[in-house]
Amino acid sequence: MTQDVPQYELDDGTTLPAIGFGTYRLTGEEGTRSILSAIESGYRLLDSAVNYQNEDAVGEAVRRSAVPREELRVTSKLPGRDHAYARALETVEGSLRASGLDQLDLYLIHWPNPIEDLYVQAWRALVEARERGLVRSIGVSNFLPEHLDRIIEDTGVAPSVNQVELHPYFPQAEQRAADAARGIRTESWSPLGRANSVLSEPVVETIARTHGRSAAQVILRWHVQLGAVPIPKASGPERQTENLSVFDFELSESEVEAISALGRADGRNKGQDPATHQEF
Repeated sequence: MTQDVPQYELDDGTTLPAIGFGTYRLTGEEGTRSILSAIESGYRLLDSAVNYQNEDAVGEAVRRSAVPREELRVTSKLPGRDHAYARALETVEGSLRASGLDQLDLYLIHWPNPIEDLYVQAWRALVEARERGLVRSIGVSNFLPEHLDRIIEDTGVAPSVNQVELHPYFPQAEQRAADAARGIRTESWSPLGRANSVLSEPVVETIARTHGRSAAQVILRWHVQLGAVPIPKASGPERQTENLSVFDFELSESEVEAISALGRADGRNKGQDPATHQEF
């Protein structure tokens, strides 16, 4: 039985499911089977990246699925090394070849790579890719407000999505507000935290018992009520279904606030260089 997942309308008129499926480390035939299982469970948003080296596995799962292609939203991401304009366009074309798909639904700049300072060129390239019909919608990942303002001022085009690290230890209130003010939908990578220690937080466990839900479901529901789109990862069908089953209960305002209060100074894993983190 698949889940009924709500849809958000993005600033460019396209739609995005309220929860997605993360494909990091899902590669090869085994990865394809896991991704296909996720589609069969009800996921319609698949999150990939050039750096994940699994665009082929995602494309193969889409082809094997009985779900019509137009119902799926396939995302990939441009790596920081490919921000120069011509190279960025070539990378988008390479993603299409790797996936075997005629068009990608969402393409993101994986991170601004500010040391190289070519992300404006990369954004111009994604605008061009959308105009050429290579992708339906374009966005960014790990962009701070100043990065967003710079690309919007340069092109007049705002990203539809900004995918950032977001979980109870790092609730990103200021970034979410900045995204919303610019008409950008926030997506959450690592929505359950990198080490999953947040799942054993007493406040989370208490709320989970109150609702008769798992800790993971409570946290994913917290994301939904913040208006962010969580992208959880799970290789097995049981956990995939559990993570998707978050639209038939609701947290109280005080419960949402209690989870947000878990935010802490080291929530972003201080010292982690985004240039070396494999999710990028």
